Amino acid sequence: MIDKQPRARLDTRYSDGTAAVADWSEALKILVGAELFWISTVRPDGHPHVTPLPAVWSGGALHFCTGPQERKARNLAANPHVVLTTGVNTWNEGYDLVVEGEAVRVVDDGRLRELAAAWEGKYGEFWRFEVRNGGFQHGAGHAFVFSVAPRTVFGFGKGEPFSQTRWRFD
Repeated sequence: MIDKQPRARLDTRYSDGTAAVADWSEALKILVGAELFWISTVRPDGHPHVTPLPAVWSGGALHFCTGPQERKARNLAANPHVVLTTGVNTWNEGYDLVVEGEAVRVVDDGRLRELAAAWEGKYGEFWRFEVRNGGFQHGAGHAFVFSVAPRTVFGFGKGEPFSQTRWRFD
């Protein structure tokens, strides 16, 4: 699947006068290279749940895995809306991204094998997964794999110039 080209808009309310719309290809490089993401899900009682995790970009979407009994998997069973964020924790430099979408479970063995290879390629041998029972197997643990195709992505340029770009996907 070829990565979609989103519609982009600079939000001038939150951008310096010299800022320009950020290029999606640059945002995509950040998503591909980021080692750590923060995932936000919603608990059944409506309260938020946030936790860090690794993720891989493949086929126009971010992918992550989690054990079936973990809080985020249980939250997603009731509400698939999710936000994944990545960036740097500095105020005056770097670029942050916020990816909004719906988490869809991946169960196709062929696709899971591709994603397992992507995890190992990005994170090394520790992240070697076997594909079994519609998910990843790692030692004694079983994990569901989810795909999040972006609906909206926000990019926050920090430093000179500060900027906020919004990309929308059809």
